[in-house]
Order: sequence, then structure tokens, then C-alpha cells
Amino acid sequence: MCLRTISAREAMHIDDFDFDLPRECVARHPCEPRDAARLLLIPASGGFENRRIADLPVLLRPGDLLVFNDTKVIPARLAGRRGEAAVEVTLHRDLGDGSWRAFAKGARRLRVGDNIVFGDGFTAVVAEKRPEGDLSLRFDLPVEAFREALARHGAMPLPPYIKRPGGGGVRDRHDYQTIFARAEGAVAAPTAGLHFTQALLDALARRGVRWTTLTLHVGPGTFLPVKVDDPRDHRMHAEWGILSQETAEQIAAARREDGRIIAVGTTSLRLVETAASEAGDVRPFAGETRLFILPGYRFRAIDMLLTNFHLPRSTLLMLVAALTGLDRIKSAYAHAVAAGYRFYSYGDACLIERPDPVRAEF
Repeated sequence: MCLRTISAREAMHIDDFDFDLPRECVARHPCEPRDAARLLLIPASGGFENRRIADLPVLLRPGDLLVFNDTKVIPARLAGRRGEAAVEVTLHRDLGDGSWRAFAKGARRLRVGDNIVFGDGFTAVVAEKRPEGDLSLRFDLPVEAFREALARHGAMPLPPYIKRPGGGGVRDRHDYQTIFARAEGAVAAPTAGLHFTQALLDALARRGVRWTTLTLHVGPGTFLPVKVDDPRDHRMHAEWGILSQETAEQIAAARREDGRIIAVGTTSLRLVETAASEAGDVRPFAGETRLFILPGYRFRAIDMLLTNFHLPRSTLLMLVAALTGLDRIKSAYAHAVAAGYRFYSYGDACLIERPDPVRAEF
């Protein structure tokens, strides 16, 4: 099959990344058990194959290395009041010293100095209105007291296409968290990791498949639409991450033993690629990444990607189009719709093998 790619010099338009998705394809709850979710295998060439997440021990090889994101989602959505007016806030970045950047519904009506009450003894002052459209809020609570108040009053920041009365319940606090969740700071889950269970990890270990972790705190920018006609003009949101010396060494060891590097989720992929040299060597990294992967990008370090199905016209759809070729990912998504796969954060997944022809110069 001939794969159409888009080079950095070729015309690119946001409409290239559009597709029709029936509303009934959007998953509102995860599959139970998690590893019973469906998995669409997209090999480097040839046809697609319908499998299950539980089939991963058969699909992967001894020596392969899975790279998971161990970020932990915080209950970042808060309902409060400014006087008589209701205010909904989503925290998205800890600035330290009790200050947070946040998005707010009706932010234009808020003024610097306004006091927002979220609960008894849990308030914030609007410290700054930012040109990007978000706010800086200042909470006057010690760190542990703030965490306790957030756990008591906050809700999980579910994606905008999942509607819940009151913004989400107790079940979502469990469902919207991976079993690897350790480092608090994300306001969106690394959703490909939601499919894994301890039983599946044990089966992978018996197969000789290893795994490691990194941390990339997923921000709300993952849901922001691309508003420009040419996606190359889009400014990618920054996300903070850390890839440790130990993880870099595990990736290098797998490479030496001819194991494949399999990113679990686009967040893991973006951080591994950020930390990789031109030659593909992955080094320790700590800091922000704005890596925006579009068709024409030359992948340096990963061999496969396990990921959910993404929104039309989104940066994440552009990433998987860079990996497979645009026409092939559209064919895969059309197959998934026809076969009744479940889409988005709580939906099913696909396992994509990187074809060498896609490795065009950026």
C-alpha cells in the first residue's frame, strides 16, 4: 500500500484532519474490566486487525519495552461563588506559594482582587488576568491543607465531551486514573494507560515484555482546538515532564537487545521524542515540552504507539497521522467507526507500528 505523507514543504490545512464521528461512538464510561477494551492493530503495512487489550502479551515480543506516564490527575475542577455569581474554575498549573493558573467560565467578568469562595475556609483571590485568557489565583492555605480542601471540594476534570451531573462523581475519581498514577499534577488523564490492570502487567512480564515510567503532567491544552487554517501556525501548549536517568538507561538497554520501544499514550511519546537526540539516543530530561508532531516529523526513538482514538482536527490526530500517514489513519478510523469501536478518553485503543516510509525529513 502506498502511504500519502505530508512534508513540511507541502500545503497543509486543518480540514485535512477532519472526519465524521457519530455521537454514539463516544464512550461515556470505560470498559470493565479495563483490559477487555477493544484494540485495533495498525501494522506498518497490510490490513487492520481487531483484537483486545488483553491480547497484548501475544502481540508484543520478549525484550519489548512499554513506556507509561505515571502522572496523577488532581480533582482540579472547582465550583465557587463570587458574591451571588456562580464561578466554575479548572486549575491547570501549580505556580508554587499557593498560586495556580486556572481557566474560569465567565472569566471576563472577574477582576483582579475578586474573592472566590469554594467552601468553608477554602477561597482564592484573583491575582492576575492573563493575555492567554486564563487567570492566576492565590490560595491562602498550607500545602497539605490545600490538598485536603481540593480533595473535598474538587471534581475530576473530565473532558468536555463527557457530561456528568455536578461535573463527575466518585466513580470517575477511580475510572479517570491509571494504575501507575503517582506524581500529582495532571488535569487530564494519560488515557492509553487506563486500559492496564495488574493481571495484564503480570501476563506481559511472563512474556518477557518490560515496562518503565516517565512523568508528563497533562494540561488542559490537550483539549484546545486548533483555530488556524494551517496547523503549522498553531502554538502548542507547554507541559512539564521528567524522564529519569533510570528510564533513559532502560530504553537504551532495550535498544541494545533489539527490543521495541512502545509509547503508551501520546504524552509518553512526546516526552520520549523530546528527550531524544537526532541519533535517537534518549537522555534524562526535566522541563517543559512544546513538541508539536505533525506529518513530516521524523520520529527518533519510538517504534510503536498504543493510543486511544482522538478528536477530529486535534493535535493528537495530527500526531498519529505523522506516524502512519494521513490516508492510512483516516482509513483506520473509518474501519473503527464501522466496526463499532468506542472513541476518546474512556474508549478503545489502537496499536500503531511505525512504518519506515513515514520517517520523512521535517
